[in-house]
Amino acid sequence: MTGTLSFEPDDRFNAFLTTCRKVSHGSGRLAGIPVAVKDNISTQGIETTCASKILKGYIPPYDAHVVRLLKEAGAAIVGKTNMDEFGMGTTTENSAFGPTLNPLDTSRVPGGSSGGSAAAIAAGMVPMALGTDTGGSIRCPAAFCGIVGLKPSYGRVSRYGLIAYANSLEQIGPMAKTVTDVSTLYSVIAGHDPRDSTSYDRSYNHIPSVEIKGLKIGIPQEYFGKGVDPAVGNVVQKAIGTLEQLGATTIPCTIPSMEYALAAYYVICTSEASSNLARFDGVRYGPAADVKKSWHDAYRDVRRAGFGEEVRRRIMLGTFALSSGYYGKYYAKAQVARENVRADFSRIFSKVDVIAGPTMPTTAFRLKEKSDPLSMYLSDILTVPANLAGIPSISVPCGKVAGMPVGLQIMGRHFDDERVIDVAYAYEQAVRA
Repeated sequence: MTGTLSFEPDDRFNAFLTTCRKVSHGSGRLAGIPVAVKDNISTQGIETTCASKILKGYIPPYDAHVVRLLKEAGAAIVGKTNMDEFGMGTTTENSAFGPTLNPLDTSRVPGGSSGGSAAAIAAGMVPMALGTDTGGSIRCPAAFCGIVGLKPSYGRVSRYGLIAYANSLEQIGPMAKTVTDVSTLYSVIAGHDPRDSTSYDRSYNHIPSVEIKGLKIGIPQEYFGKGVDPAVGNVVQKAIGTLEQLGATTIPCTIPSMEYALAAYYVICTSEASSNLARFDGVRYGPAADVKKSWHDAYRDVRRAGFGEEVRRRIMLGTFALSSGYYGKYYAKAQVARENVRADFSRIFSKVDVIAGPTMPTTAFRLKEKSDPLSMYLSDILTVPANLAGIPSISVPCGKVAGMPVGLQIMGRHFDDERVIDVAYAYEQAVRA
């Protein structure tokens, strides 16, 4: 299929930062299908800002690996979506270019940091989009907007061309209205890329199946405990009951390391952010520094003007955790806690095939409800363990509480993305029947 697509979205929700009015497309698996791309993924000739003032006007000279694959599949890349600045947030309110609104209730957030991608899908502007997930940034907005979002196994999708926030945690992943569309988009972007040293030779050529009879599902007690809205927990328990009706067996389990997972995640991700964002100095990236000033003053002024409050906060936290005298107290201990999380998942997966629970502890927050950073960080408690362990995790809509969507989260063994997608697909088809 060839031609020209004119894309003029009714973007009342501030889902897009940049739109491509005319996009050529050709033949391929995604021929002519509109696809949105999160604004921290490099697109040749299209502004890529990470929703930050410091990158305003930056136009990458190359495509990210996933973008090149989209083009080869014939996709029509129609724009770059809004996000929390550099991926740092759970609400998409931290964007330098204004918050994205939840299309299901504009008084609420769409989740973050891939909120623009989720909102664009939920509003019907695009059928599918790319997001990124460092600690839940695909699954959170998927849950809040009532769509499907997959965080792939670490290494199955190339990170080449992704503007890094926390290298050891983040993954690019597909978002769409249905599990089938997520699977289709995933089949295009997964696979080895020699330019990414973390990339594995594991392509995805799977057709989702509804057959889950005999499947063993672990139900961690921590995913239904303190901090989880009982109404959300009840909806998810009902969804798990549907999986049991399809022939799956549930097995109670515990993840003791959950007690330290969130703290470990925020030490690790802010430390990596401190290192990754050092390049935005007015020399390599960012607005040109004032060469008449001392290097220290010029560096400070560029970053103070270019970075938002949350980004500056995380850089300072990470710099502190890595500093002399504190590295062992914080960063090294966080890595030990991360290994404990991995060990817990390994132990559980020796007895079960997948793990299920809520994606988020609550439904979508109201705008400005999470003005206290700590309360926002605590909302990531159910999503960050999968990132620490590098395992696949998908969020699929499973009901509503007070009119707002709830997400069922399904996690699997590393590289067992196919099984995770099958379970989500089986649930989706069962409730649609």
